[in-house]
Amino acid sequence: MAKKFISIVIVPNWKTSFKTITIPHKAVRLVIGAGIAFAVFFVFFLLDYFSMTMTKAKYKDLVKEASAQKELIANYESTINQMRETITSFENYARKINVLAGIQSPENIKGEPGVGGGEKSDLNVDLKARPDVSPGAIQAIKQRAESVEKNLSYMYHFFENQTATLATMPTIWPTVGWVSSPFGPRIDPFTGRNAFHTGLDIATNFNNPVVATANGVVIQVGFDKYKGNFVAISHGNGFSTEYWHLQKYVVKSGQKVERGQLVGYVGNTGKTLGPHLHYEVHLNGKPINPIDYIIEQ
Repeated sequence: MAKKFISIVIVPNWKTSFKTITIPHKAVRLVIGAGIAFAVFFVFFLLDYFSMTMTKAKYKDLVKEASAQKELIANYESTINQMRETITSFENYARKINVLAGIQSPENIKGEPGVGGGEKSDLNVDLKARPDVSPGAIQAIKQRAESVEKNLSYMYHFFENQTATLATMPTIWPTVGWVSSPFGPRIDPFTGRNAFHTGLDIATNFNNPVVATANGVVIQVGFDKYKGNFVAISHGNGFSTEYWHLQKYVVKSGQKVERGQLVGYVGNTGKTLGPHLHYEVHLNGKPINPIDYIIEQ
């Protein structure tokens, strides 16, 4: 079978002669096939390029959206932590007010308020752990808030007509400082033996003012080799307070005092290792933990 050719005649416009180029038919078919294959490959390449470009753009958008959602969740977690801390603070106030109202005993002050509410398991939350932002967790916080609100509302109405009684309760700090030795068992700093500390030692600056923690009448002032300069106040309803180791006292026996009134200055008199205030609260003659009745922070 004779080979087939395709001839291309080139005729220049400035010459009368012409030139003929002969190309085998098979070669032409190969060139055309290669051209079609290249065109198809180029089209697929363009489609893939645009697809990759769009995918990258969508990926960037997703990264931005994920970052925004992560920040939003972090804000939610921070808010929930703050809500839990705030509610816990209100619960502590509610417990102390329950004690003041006589609804709850000081021995049970670490328990729950006198009304129902959120689950107990939710009350002991590890605030350092990652908070739960689920609807159930939000509902538990809401229940706790409603519980505290009901309790405080009840207490508010309870105390509306009890202002005179509340005024006799030692609910404020007697001086500004920090508790260096709490109420309860301890090692005596002088003997090194086990002893029971019947008050609070509040370490503070020399000559800091000491105030009465409730309304009352001064029943004794004086000096004792152990207490140093001291003041004792009777508040009524079985409550009395004592203030030891004063530099000096500025009240006298039989004098009426009000909550927050100056009674003396922090000193270093009596049996003491340094300037501080020893503060005691008695109920019916028995020492009790002053912290149970202090409301202010």
